Amino acid sequence: MPDDRKVARVLLDRQARTYAEEAGIALADRPTPLYQLLVLTTLLSTRIRACVAIAAARELFAAGYRTPQVMEAASWQDRVDALGRGHYRRYDERTATMLGRAARLCLDRWHGDLRRMHREADGDRDALRRLLTEFPGIGPTGADIFLREAQTVWPDLRPYADRRTLAGAKRLGLPANPGRLAGLVGDADFGRLASALVRVALGQESAGEVSRTAAGR
Repeated sequence: MPDDRKVARVLLDRQARTYAEEAGIALADRPTPLYQLLVLTTLLSTRIRACVAIAAARELFAAGYRTPQVMEAASWQDRVDALGRGHYRRYDERTATMLGRAARLCLDRWHGDLRRMHREADGDRDALRRLLTEFPGIGPTGADIFLREAQTVWPDLRPYADRRTLAGAKRLGLPANPGRLAGLVGDADFGRLASALVRVALGQESAGEVSRTAAGR
């Protein structure tokens, strides 16, 4: 059997990008990319394939809707049209409404800067999760998505491993414990490992192929 570090390395080699990176978000601790992550989280929170949510996010950003100010100023129909170009059609009308309401909340509550939300939580993950679920369309699973991705730029969150991350770890025979998982890779890589493990849990990456490749090294 391959050792756990080798399995983690093979997985990272095969799935090197986080969901945010795949959506074209250059994630950083700045207002615009953090807001873009919130948009992506909203799209990923519906019962739709991740690839469709990512495509829809890319269309929204390509249309210029990268800040809450621009998102709110856009017409409802323009948001629907951008989602449609990403083939996000089943929930497009409801999601277009939620994106507008969420942009308004981001502006009213956090002045368009989600770093303020992070500071208000003051290192309390549960408080941060609660604040995230105040946004329309984001429930506990969505809060997990946001925090799992945000840990790459908010180090105080690390290691953040939600239930899907741990489910992927179990499928690969890796430790189903955030601390032990974090010990398999460097700090900077844990967010990518968490995203890759989610892909294993969702069947987007083959646990068998990863294990066989690791065993052959």
